[in-house]
Amino acid sequence: MSSLLPELRPDGRRAEQMRSVTIVPDFISQAEGSVLVSMGETRVICTASLEERVPAWMRGRPGGWLTASYAMIPRATRERTARESQQGKVGGRTHEIQRLIGRSMRAVVDLQQLSGRTLHVDCDVIGADGGTRTASITGAWVAAAMALGRLTGPGPVAWRNVVKEPLAAISVGLVGGRPCLDLNYDEDSSADVDMNVVMTGDGRFVEVQGTAEGAPFDRATHDAMLDLASAGIQELIRRQLAAIEG
Repeated sequence: MSSLLPELRPDGRRAEQMRSVTIVPDFISQAEGSVLVSMGETRVICTASLEERVPAWMRGRPGGWLTASYAMIPRATRERTARESQQGKVGGRTHEIQRLIGRSMRAVVDLQQLSGRTLHVDCDVIGADGGTRTASITGAWVAAAMALGRLTGPGPVAWRNVVKEPLAAISVGLVGGRPCLDLNYDEDSSADVDMNVVMTGDGRFVEVQGTAEGAPFDRATHDAMLDLASAGIQELIRRQLAAIEG
């Protein structure tokens, strides 16, 4: 009888099961919007800060701007990672993730409503066990929605005046020959295919990053991973809305 049961992953999860998720709003009291998002042992503090000006290249243009930054504290990882400020430059991986967060957020924020303001979204990883970029996007949306909601009016749904759609992201991959949702570090480092998916609440994709680490993968595998990611993102969005509207 036991042979009929689905094989569990090393941490006891089923293939379609996310790690434990918590979203703690107003984690940083000084910020217009903030959240601590946890996906298992991956934890990210996200803040959203409004500035009453736009970048120099936007002066004289209508609307506003949104920009993002991403960083990892030295002991977010199993071994200490040097601060990039001590190295004198931002690394290529950090730059790539910052750009991903920024363009994902700009896809769902009505920048015309910012009216000469810049929204700064900062994502600081305090625990890294895989999926830091996707957790950052999920948390960044909550922080931004809180900040923009407070800008446009009272009430738990005021964010809808500026934010077009909910947005979340999650990782998925082919591990041991089967699609698995929300990879931790050990799974991610050994996956045959690694994919990050960013998606809106109405089911549209903002970004899909998928890479075969060895043998190429077929369309059926691709679609199976996207189906897993879509279901996971819808659950994340339910939790996001509960955190800011509940």
